[in-house]
Amino acid sequence: MHLVVDKALFTYFPGFEKSMQTTLEPVLILLATAVLVVAVCRLLRLPPMLGYLIVGVAIGPHALAWISDTREVHLLAEIGVVFLMFSIGLEFSLPKLVTMRRIVFGLGASQVVLTLLIVLAFALALGIKWQTGVILGGALALSSTAILAKLLAERFELNSPHGRQIIGILLFQDLAVVPLLILIPALAVGPEHLMINLAYAALKAAVVLSLMLVFGQRLMRGWFHLVAKQKSSELFVLNVLLITLGVAFLTELAGLSLALGAFVAGALISETEYRYQVEEDIKPFRDVLLGLFFVTIGMLLDARVVFDNVWVSVLLVVLVVLKTLLIVGLSLLFGNNSGVALRTGLALGACGEFGFVLLSNANNLGLIEPQALQPVLAAMVLSMLIAPFIIERSEAIVRRWSATEWMSRAMQLHSIAVQSMAANEHVVICGYGRSGQNLGRLLEQEHVTFIALDIDPQRVREAVAAGESVVFGDAARREVLIAAGLLRAKALAVTYSDTASALKILAHVQELRPGLPVVVRTLDDSDIDRLKAAGAAEVVAEILEGSLMLASTTLMLIGTPLNRVLRRIREMREHRYSLFRGFFRGISDEDGDADQKSQPRLHSVMIVPGAAAIGKSLGELELARLRVEVTAVRRRNVRTMTPAPDSCIEEGDVVVLLGAEEDVAAAEMKLVQG
Repeated sequence: MHLVVDKALFTYFPGFEKSMQTTLEPVLILLATAVLVVAVCRLLRLPPMLGYLIVGVAIGPHALAWISDTREVHLLAEIGVVFLMFSIGLEFSLPKLVTMRRIVFGLGASQVVLTLLIVLAFALALGIKWQTGVILGGALALSSTAILAKLLAERFELNSPHGRQIIGILLFQDLAVVPLLILIPALAVGPEHLMINLAYAALKAAVVLSLMLVFGQRLMRGWFHLVAKQKSSELFVLNVLLITLGVAFLTELAGLSLALGAFVAGALISETEYRYQVEEDIKPFRDVLLGLFFVTIGMLLDARVVFDNVWVSVLLVVLVVLKTLLIVGLSLLFGNNSGVALRTGLALGACGEFGFVLLSNANNLGLIEPQALQPVLAAMVLSMLIAPFIIERSEAIVRRWSATEWMSRAMQLHSIAVQSMAANEHVVICGYGRSGQNLGRLLEQEHVTFIALDIDPQRVREAVAAGESVVFGDAARREVLIAAGLLRAKALAVTYSDTASALKILAHVQELRPGLPVVVRTLDDSDIDRLKAAGAAEVVAEILEGSLMLASTTLMLIGTPLNRVLRRIREMREHRYSLFRGFFRGISDEDGDADQKSQPRLHSVMIVPGAAAIGKSLGELELARLRVEVTAVRRRNVRTMTPAPDSCIEEGDVVVLLGAEEDVAAAEMKLVQG
């Protein structure tokens, strides 16, 4: 029946089958190659954005030519840019701008304007049209918010002095995209009408933005209240898509760009209480469609240009070096020391994703000649490829070339040593966030001396002003721990949840004070064994402690005697939460994080008739060789916790396994099929 219907459909619509193949083929190729390359990028800890660019270069018309520039692909890419600008609008915060106004509108504005003017001067010297020079200057002035924000967060440097400088400059760069998007269409007209078109575009933008920001704010909050009252997640997501694309469409009707409208939509929602929910809902759409946009950018690049044209290498070196030196010089002029200035310059020397947005718009309007576009695109892509490696080596570069860096580090260590000089038999607290502060208050009540280390300058400044024993310093550094009196300390506590940093601290402690008790905080049970093996005296897992308190409170509320509850809590802690290790996975736990695959989870296996495990003992099955533990066996609705190795498996039993996802799957196969 289905075959008859399909045949009839293609008979009456002879172009339907061909149209479907033409539309789906490039999209399927894009998705298949993107999945493969992004997976490789995650394994290599590289930004997925670089993977998308590589995919575009490889499968584009200048290389394998698997797909050509199609209208459908470019439409998807344009929608991806819309969601990117919407996300930037969500991050737009007037109080944040006011707080960082000197960095944003001083240092950030100076960097963008001067970079644009320098590139324009070079373009004119090379005989390139000034319109092209302005566009290239605007594109090359921008850096990658996506890459830098991620790398700074991973390195815990967002609140460091150079981290604040970088974020402030990036914030102005993101804002600068808006006038540049208005400027590019005006540059496409003849020079005789340029000033009139620029004035008209600016006036039109001012009127449209004023109307939206003044009246749209009230309407947006009321409308979201109405939608939220329906308590439907599906309706909420549909509404977000409608607002994003709808406002973008209205600005396009007004003669402005889709991206500008999306930015305005995000800015309107950013001032409502629904901002974080909206940000979470659009993330899948944004990431997928934005990935396709970077693929289309990669398709514009002819890889042969990189190898055949020596100017690409020259342009790459000149771009990164001059941009870095410019930012270093400006940072010094704004009163920063050479260490902060050099770190800021090294981070921002590469190009960013918004540069591709500007070049894509200019290319569509015919404002850039192919012979100028290709070398610039190649240099921009290569600069983004090397950016993570430059940042990784930035610390060594700063130490080598910054004379004041050694002095500032020495002063920092001196201040830590002065603070800890009188301390003896004290506790070193690594991290003075909420957990560290609570620990400090309890120690004070018990009249126990402590010294806390933290890398957030604002937090340290406020805590010191309040008279608390806190100093600025990275606890993962050996010399900082020594200055904090590690050799005289009675105990050390790592109060932030970062396993990599905690392992560094434990390594230093094992080298300097092997017998010192160290308590480490972690999020869940996935790293307990690693931290214990590294020398932690105890590992406190947030989720497990919360589960323990929840269970004990429930037991007391249902009438269980207090002494029995306390005994249960003590037993569980003595067995290092053995009852709580792992958990049963559900749909709501699938967060897409690849690290979750290696975390222990519980899985129940029904022993069906004919299963290979029937009649065998747990010892004979040797599931431990598969790195899997049997935590319980349920037989005729009676559950046996921690069964013995000689426990024999019977038909109808339910065996509860604990282990990583792949290991549990292998153990299930062994129980059922042998």
